[in-house]
Amino acid sequence: MSYTALYRKWRPDKFKDVKGQDAIIRTLKNQIISDRIGHAYLFCGTRGTGKTTVAKIFARVVNCENPKDGEPCGECASCRAILNGSAMNVIEMDGASNNGVEDVRNIIDDISYSPSSGKYKVYIIDEVHMLSPEAFNALLKTLEEPPSYAIFIMATTEIHKIPVTILSRCQRYDFKRITTDEIVERLKELMEGENIKAEDKALRYIARASDGALRDAISIFDQCNAFYYGRELTYENILDVLGAVDTEIFSILLRDIIKSDIRGAVELLDDMIIKGRELTQFVSDFTWYLRNLLLIKNADEGNIEDILDVSAENLKRIKEEAGVLRSSAIIRYIHVFSELSNSIKYSSQKRILVEIAIIKLCKPIMETDDISFKERVRVLEEQIDKLTEAINELKYDPTKAGEIKVEKRVEPVKTEKKPLPENIEKVIIEAGRKRGEIMANVDGITKELLTGATWSAENKDKLLIIPKGNWADLTLNGNTTQDILSKAIEKVMGTRIDFEIKLPKTEQGKKEVYTELNTIEGIDMEIETED
Repeated sequence: MSYTALYRKWRPDKFKDVKGQDAIIRTLKNQIISDRIGHAYLFCGTRGTGKTTVAKIFARVVNCENPKDGEPCGECASCRAILNGSAMNVIEMDGASNNGVEDVRNIIDDISYSPSSGKYKVYIIDEVHMLSPEAFNALLKTLEEPPSYAIFIMATTEIHKIPVTILSRCQRYDFKRITTDEIVERLKELMEGENIKAEDKALRYIARASDGALRDAISIFDQCNAFYYGRELTYENILDVLGAVDTEIFSILLRDIIKSDIRGAVELLDDMIIKGRELTQFVSDFTWYLRNLLLIKNADEGNIEDILDVSAENLKRIKEEAGVLRSSAIIRYIHVFSELSNSIKYSSQKRILVEIAIIKLCKPIMETDDISFKERVRVLEEQIDKLTEAINELKYDPTKAGEIKVEKRVEPVKTEKKPLPENIEKVIIEAGRKRGEIMANVDGITKELLTGATWSAENKDKLLIIPKGNWADLTLNGNTTQDILSKAIEKVMGTRIDFEIKLPKTEQGKKEVYTELNTIEGIDMEIETED
């Protein structure tokens, strides 16, 4: 006997086995029990959510000789005939391939004859939105006043293509997407029945990849089982079969983007391609990863973790990355990759499109759209605010409208050595000496951003930390980073030390000199402003 695909083999034959459509099932069963059956039903919703399955179960139960609580008995002659496809009173038609007016006229001719067995003639029209306008017009009159023994059940994935005249004559039922938990539950039932072993993490990834379509989930499971037949399905196995990417790769890629490390990001992409990862799936999954970042960043404290469906390890990593990124930056990332997902499906140069998108994320100045423009304006506004703070010695004379009275000139930065102030010299030098120990208590992206930074002092009783690159200015001054570094310093030094993270911003061609504190005596390091 030929092999039967799992989604066909495990198609429910009773209402109680249908997953995720409880409200619809309850309504249909009540109609059957109370004998208030309608003459026309319209089942709409995305693929793989059970529309055709429910239609076939409904056709069986209305003709069943011994229904019980709105369920078919499965044993009578009518039930068996419908199950094996030999029943003459259940007619199925595919609207995609039988969409002409002549096909509908065949139904109209057939409906004039009463059922040879059972109570009702049930006409199931799948993909009904594919019918031509003439076919809809031919069906209209019969649909409005059918014989008492006729029931029409139409299924569609594109409800907006159904004429209003047809919609007004049907009971409409919207089938929702199946939740991840419900899909996993069904896959576990299938595993037990087929004697297949699989990790829970693998099942959850299949459920997410199916996008709420249970049939798609079972098909993916069937495909993966065929590839690793006789072996336990692991998370890594699923990624290999589907050409997908682990979330850890997304984290590494995002950190490269934050650091504007184009080479690192492109090399990571190259490694994924060599391993056979599918770029369309990668774009979709990375967009979903960014969505989780945005939710973590903006959601109130509470049960936001419940809707993310990620492991505890990944959740910790996502929270850390959300702490150093602004919401506007995350939204820009999502915008770029959403546009990419629309264009990559039909492109013959997928890799080039992904590389362009990554470069856009690393270099927002290259973009001219409204979102990127607003992001650049926001950065400029922040720089203006910092410059305003730098002229805090200028005082405004209210007696002279529109004029600024300068009481003290701001001296240009001198290139000679800055002596360490006596009041904080011991503490600051000690902190500089123990920099390695302090950084050992900092992990994740904060440690990456501070690698190679200069530690110095200024006349404000503060430890001054100067990162290597300008990109760090947009990420290191977040509350999360400040808290992480403050706790690390306090843990090592036994006391709280005020510190400031800033860039060496000077006039073009000049230098700023800071006293490097990684030795006891101090080493003068000249840090040149980056162009």
